[in-house]
Amino acid sequence: MPIAASLRVLLLNGPNLSLLGRREVDVYGTVTLADIERTLQLDAQDLDVELSCLQSNHEGVLIDAIHDAFGRCDGLVINPGGLTHTSVALRDAIAGVGLPTVEVHMSNVYRRESFRHHSFIAPVAVGQISGFGADSYRLGLRAIALFLRRRAEQDEGPCR
Repeated sequence: MPIAASLRVLLLNGPNLSLLGRREVDVYGTVTLADIERTLQLDAQDLDVELSCLQSNHEGVLIDAIHDAFGRCDGLVINPGGLTHTSVALRDAIAGVGLPTVEVHMSNVYRRESFRHHSFIAPVAVGQISGFGADSYRLGLRAIALFLRRRAEQDEGPCR
């Protein structure tokens, strides 16, 4: 079944990402989440993507948003923040709805503390992007759009 030309993508940001620009500027820089979302909305227009954004410090709110995205969104881009390393529930929500997901992190989590090296999200994501600062989000949005369009092309193959 072909998908509409315009893709619908949900961007989720987990705990403490509302503090970007003030929090650990040596790691994350001075860019704010609002700055990132503004840039992504411009990128989304160029990519013919309808982008919705949500940040929450509460795991349940993120899980509810993932559940609500089922049937309304084509894919997810998520920076789970600290929940990356702790939340089986978030992982299960993503797996449960089956939406293609790209996990993003501003810092290279593998160059940081060892507890950050494990992601519960990565095994249920189509890919993971980390270490490119705010551009990790831009790369993640492009990656999910490309993934979804290629999948749609395969689904529409010449004999279908």
